[in-house]
Amino acid sequence: MGAQQGRALLLKVESAPGVFTTVAGLRARAIQLSAAGADATHADSEGAWREILAGAGVKTASITGAGVFKDAASDAAIRAAFFDGATPVFQVVVPDFGVIEGPFHIAALEYAGTHDGAATFSLTLNSAGPLSFEAA
Repeated sequence: MGAQQGRALLLKVESAPGVFTTVAGLRARAIQLSAAGADATHADSEGAWREILAGAGVKTASITGAGVFKDAASDAAIRAAFFDGATPVFQVVVPDFGVIEGPFHIAALEYAGTHDGAATFSLTLNSAGPLSFEAA
């Protein structure tokens, strides 16, 4: 993936089956993908090196972002999902890389603002089920 403008990364939420709506103008964002392996090391492991059991372990994704909501409807949708404990389907669109899609839990939602600026928010999404990836 070559150099990209940070604003090109989009966060979308499923508003109807198969229909995704951009949530916000994110000014800062990060995606973390993790795969914790299942340790299968035993007394006969060559050179006492750790062995990982193929196909086992836990995969997780975490997305953080901060910015300004696109509109009142986007703010309401995210706020409702947080208070309902819902796990809506989100898409994270990374130009020239691909799209990550799946259910996410809103682990944190914060609102802030200054007296002479726009109200801002930050959120943390944690994967809540299987994710798919479609390369660009």
